[in-house]
Amino acid sequence: MVCHGARIVIRASTLLLVCLLLAACGSKKAQAPPATTTAPTTTAPAATTTSPAAPTTTTSASNAPGALQGEAATAAAGDIPDNQVFVAYPGNSFTMKFPEGWAQSGAGNNVTFRDKNNIVRVVIGSGATPTAASVQKEIAGLKGAKAKGSPTTLKLDGVPAIKATYETTSAPNAVTGKTVTLTVDRYELAKNGKRVIVDLGSPVGVDNVDAYRLMIQSLRVK
Repeated sequence: MVCHGARIVIRASTLLLVCLLLAACGSKKAQAPPATTTAPTTTAPAATTTSPAAPTTTTSASNAPGALQGEAATAAAGDIPDNQVFVAYPGNSFTMKFPEGWAQSGAGNNVTFRDKNNIVRVVIGSGATPTAASVQKEIAGLKGAKAKGSPTTLKLDGVPAIKATYETTSAPNAVTGKTVTLTVDRYELAKNGKRVIVDLGSPVGVDNVDAYRLMIQSLRVK
């Protein structure tokens, strides 16, 4: 009887232990998982970049043509011969004599006559009546030009005109490295609502004074 009673006690103790273990496990499962905190997410605003303003392009108010430039690759030019024959250019806005046989480029109100580096260009447009001061400022603003002396006044085609002189130097010859320096006389006048600019250029050392005088004095503005 004692042994049977002991077995009952052991079994009861074992059952009680199992119940306790089950209760403990149940309590662990019932516990809520620890709270997890999530830091609020902030989105940085997209960076905005501002490009610098484009530089302002300025345009010359004078609308004057650029400086004449020689070509170092062109054969050397000599003086216009004393017996040179001149022919008249019958333009729509002007007429002027030029040496027969010279190459002609352009048309209308922008014409160039050329023999090697002897170059004459006539440009007609609109603009105010030129003055010595305005022409001097204009020459100073010509790219690659160097003014020679001060502008002078004279008469052409019966109206006041301004004469100024400048020099330019060409880019060097790719083979020889030599350059060509032109001396250019620029004449400006206004007539019949037109502004006339005539450039007459010769390489330094070439004497075209008489021929160029004949040409500029033959200018007639229509």
